[in-house]
Amino acid sequence: MKTMIFTSMLLTCVVAGALVLAEGDAQAVINAPAAGSVSQSDGLLAFDRIYEVVSHPRCANCHTGPDNIPMWFGGTEGPARPHGMNINAGKSRIGAETLPCSACHMTAENLGSDPHPPPHAGLDWQLAPVEFEWFGKNSVEICTQLSDPDRNAGRDWMGLAQHLVDDAGHHGFVLWGWNPGSGREPVPYSLQTHVDDVLQWGAAGMPCPKN
Repeated sequence: MKTMIFTSMLLTCVVAGALVLAEGDAQAVINAPAAGSVSQSDGLLAFDRIYEVVSHPRCANCHTGPDNIPMWFGGTEGPARPHGMNINAGKSRIGAETLPCSACHMTAENLGSDPHPPPHAGLDWQLAPVEFEWFGKNSVEICTQLSDPDRNAGRDWMGLAQHLVDDAGHHGFVLWGWNPGSGREPVPYSLQTHVDDVLQWGAAGMPCPKN
């Protein structure tokens, strides 16, 4: 009887572990085309898909402006709205001045699957730097920001792609966007497609849409 109970518990742990691994296993690799080998038109098509990802509420809600207020979802759940409970992440962008984001959003690599508890990731929860403001921005504004080293942490197109891969390797916010947990809408496409699109866009010279 004890053997059966132990075996059942072991199987439960194995299955649970497999589910966690599957949820956080969407790593990406860099297969960069040569600079100049992608046409401007194909680069713009790639950026259209990039914009679909970065403007999605799952990403943009934590890429907010100097008011330091995170947003709650929007999208299929209706209009986006400020984070409940009057949360303000402050100039620190981690809530150090008031209530730390980590007080509710724990740091854990399994990314979480439950729809109701606060989401979490493998990196400490925080807003993106204010220079990375995406919420409410159009494709021209975001393209200009992403291609400006003064507003993208000094990265070229390879650096942007590497940032995505590195963040995902830590089970961070990039990977969480595609694995937000049960009942939460993920960002479109896949992490690998997004990395490939950044590389295509970069190889085309980082072209931006016209106004």
